[in-house]
Amino acid sequence: MPVFDLFLPCAGGSAPFLADEVARLTGLATDALHVGRTGVGLRGDWDTVLRLNLHSRIAQRVLVRLWEGPYRHEDDLYAAASDVPWEAWFTPARTIKVEVTAQRSPLRSLNFAALRIKDAVCDRVRARCGARPSVDTAHPDVRLYAHLSADRLSLALDTSGEPLFKRGWRTNKGDAPLKETLAAAMIAATGWTGADSNGEPVPLFDPCCGSGTLVIEAAQIALRQAPGRQRRFAFERLLPHDAARWVALREQARAHERPWPTGHPPLAYGSDVAFRMVDFARRNAERAGVGAAVEFRGGDALQRLPPTDRPGVLLLNPPYGERIEAAGVAGGLGADVFYERLAAHWKTHFGGWTAWVLTPDRDLPRHLRLQASRRVPLFNGPIECRLLRFELQARNDNSDI
Repeated sequence: MPVFDLFLPCAGGSAPFLADEVARLTGLATDALHVGRTGVGLRGDWDTVLRLNLHSRIAQRVLVRLWEGPYRHEDDLYAAASDVPWEAWFTPARTIKVEVTAQRSPLRSLNFAALRIKDAVCDRVRARCGARPSVDTAHPDVRLYAHLSADRLSLALDTSGEPLFKRGWRTNKGDAPLKETLAAAMIAATGWTGADSNGEPVPLFDPCCGSGTLVIEAAQIALRQAPGRQRRFAFERLLPHDAARWVALREQARAHERPWPTGHPPLAYGSDVAFRMVDFARRNAERAGVGAAVEFRGGDALQRLPPTDRPGVLLLNPPYGERIEAAGVAGGLGADVFYERLAAHWKTHFGGWTAWVLTPDRDLPRHLRLQASRRVPLFNGPIECRLLRFELQARNDNSDI
């Protein structure tokens, strides 16, 4: 079976967690992986491509690198793309789209660079197959990626299609939803799996859950549900695709799932001040197949008490900036008041819990007035964030920790 050069892009800061995930899914040693700031590279066969698409929670896509080398002009891009055997990957009946990214590239126009690569692909396929593929920039069958550095070009074929954070279950969402891939990286950073080393359940609670992404992602992890179990992939439209092998891998994944016992208490909890979002979260959880394992309630983050007697993990992507008003009563008073009251509430009612808070670097440490015992750099959209870890002790005086 052929072996391919694969690259899995991810949110900046989450590559170490993706590397651990890839090593677990493939059986490769971590020193066999190439871990960069924005992704993980490895060598793998077609089964590896299928397995990573089906099971990776942190990767954004699974790309097959088909060419890499130096370039200087747009004509070099045409020549490089002409060398790739595209006809071995798709037929002229498939629509394509070329996407170009660049870092310190000397070329003046990325649009023209994409056009030259597209021309080379279409010319090669027409020469080999007698017809050329059409371009569809909105919903292509095949996506081709080109990355330009200062002097090197990389050409890759996307096997995922829709980005992997689109699991297929979140049709109800709020104004600023957390991507499932980043939620998975946050959970990986905490080390939470749903149980401790003795097999005893460890609850997880998100007091600002929005449409339920963190809670649902956590429940799927604990129930061993493959994140790609409910969606389609671009590799299903590529020539190397083996439908029988894909069916077998999906059946193996379903056989590995852990059913949640009827009448068993939930393992992950969420609450939100907006009852509309609580309704969204419940619907999403049912579609994701974890409705029985989670619980969502309405309530202000500054008033909700622990959902269980057993201490666990608080995991929070709090509202900030203009979204702080969505945090409840204290939100209208601004971030300073909200976070100070949140810290006091946690110290009073959540003794023994471990809190993990995703926050822009500029905000939370001062406002929470808690000692952060771990800082994990993560990247959330255009804002650099850190995931801060706090060990919460029961409050026995009026002083700040």
